[in-house]
Amino acid sequence: MHATLRLLTLPALALLSACAHQSGTLELKKDRQCPLTLNKGQQLILSLPSNPTTGFRWEVRDGAANVLQSLGPEVYSNPEDAGLVGAGGISTWRFTAREAGEGRLLLTYQQPWEPNVPPAQTFECELRVK
Repeated sequence: MHATLRLLTLPALALLSACAHQSGTLELKKDRQCPLTLNKGQQLILSLPSNPTTGFRWEVRDGAANVLQSLGPEVYSNPEDAGLVGAGGISTWRFTAREAGEGRLLLTYQQPWEPNVPPAQTFECELRVK
């Protein structure tokens, strides 16, 4: 099952214009936006629903290191209106398209102590940087 992604703040029109510009930031709304073409220097923000209180974590299996540069570790945040202990939140990763070429961004959502159990969710996106 593929994860549903959440659009953070950009309206749909801004998403389209971000794809057309050399620089700027692109925020994925869902994996159905893939395959994805980025321009060299463009930033990519990936946000996936997450709930670490269940023991499940997203793990980057393939970070497309040949075309993307990670801008830091995963950042987890709770929605401001959740107010419930154990409520889910959002895991976010930031990348910069650093080299022209093709790559794959692959993340799995599973409990780290059960590596042989199939992941509960996966996110996979083929990327092209020009």
